[in-house]
Amino acid sequence: MFDPKAEAMSRDERAALQRHRLWGLVDRLLAAGGVQGERLREAGVKGGADVTLADLHKLPFTTKQDLWDNYPFGMLTVPRDQVAAVHGSSGTRGRPTLVAYTRADLDLWASMCARSLSCAGAGPGSIIHNAYGYGLFTGGIGIHQGAVALGATVVPMSGGMTERQVRLLTDLRPDVLACTPAYALRLGEAAAEAGADLSWLKAGIFGAEPWTEELRAAIERVLPIKAVDIYGLSEVIGPGVATECLEQNGLHVNEDHFVVEAVDPATGTPVADGEPGELVFTTPTKQALPLLRYRTGDIASLTRAACDCGRSLVRMSKVTGRADDMLVIRGVNVYPSEVERVLLGTGLVVPHYQLVVDRRKPATRLLVACEAAAGGDPAEELAKALQAELGLAADVHVLPSGTVPRVEVGKAVRVVPWETGEAPLPGLA
Repeated sequence: MFDPKAEAMSRDERAALQRHRLWGLVDRLLAAGGVQGERLREAGVKGGADVTLADLHKLPFTTKQDLWDNYPFGMLTVPRDQVAAVHGSSGTRGRPTLVAYTRADLDLWASMCARSLSCAGAGPGSIIHNAYGYGLFTGGIGIHQGAVALGATVVPMSGGMTERQVRLLTDLRPDVLACTPAYALRLGEAAAEAGADLSWLKAGIFGAEPWTEELRAAIERVLPIKAVDIYGLSEVIGPGVATECLEQNGLHVNEDHFVVEAVDPATGTPVADGEPGELVFTTPTKQALPLLRYRTGDIASLTRAACDCGRSLVRMSKVTGRADDMLVIRGVNVYPSEVERVLLGTGLVVPHYQLVVDRRKPATRLLVACEAAAGGDPAEELAKALQAELGLAADVHVLPSGTVPRVEVGKAVRVVPWETGEAPLPGLA
């Protein structure tokens, strides 16, 4: 562990720490005013001492819309000249979401990413091949800072230039690979095509997009690693909010700094441990842009059962999807990750696919574009599996090898709309 005292402390000790830090956060938000402070006052909160962990679910939410409405610096709780860096989302769902960091926030973030790398078995002297993108996106710089804080050697590759990536994976012999799961697949395939020996790799730390156990198995077939999941979002801090350990049995949430809840996406009420819900985070130790009960839109469940690694942190399941990513196809609600689970679970297709939502007519169709793992056309068998396991009627198209786009930079695009014009991929009808 990077920080055993924090990662393995007793639950009572951690609850006391969270309570103390939550009081401080509430006092800071009230003093700063702004949207979060005003909502607290409207809820009858006069100071931090009015708040308990048990009553946290009664306090108002914060949402991405609040960040948009107060863009770019309207929700700061420190003077603007104390902002050391700005990161944010790519804006794929609309305008970018910018998040400010003080120097202390950057130090905290580095520590959280160091914990994540330690979860994957890295330590001082490890070589971390970092193929996450650098820039406003938090993935690359977050892992980079974490590697430095851990005392490891970081190779700041960023994304793309796959041939060069394979060359440096071969020459520098890193023990940990960090990138998106989709790009890990691409690197594994490219290494095989080049005949490259990557046997010194031990673990991969993959995030920035939801991925299933079936995709984990596919990655571990093409790379000689244990593949672990990492979770984070720029609004909360970036990567390092939660990470799987080598037990691969849920992501340990760094709850001394991020208080997590799971709520019903429709009603906002708490759900029981083990039940899927929308993740909500409170960030009591962040300085520049602390958030109270931030609704992430990510769907996962929580468990407090003990982990064999010795960490006592609450664990979250893999994210199954986003509340706003759910597809409604002929009355059936389904997340893209559920389709992935069924497709890859059959063993009939390679782990590259794309879901095309055909909205050219009033009755929406789902077209599943994939490539066969061996000869033949398993389209009918795949369609039957989707119907049997998900109740989903889909048109499956098995396309020639190499037709489905591979990821070189950024996140995998798993779902594309078809509103008008030509099909997004050749061979669809």
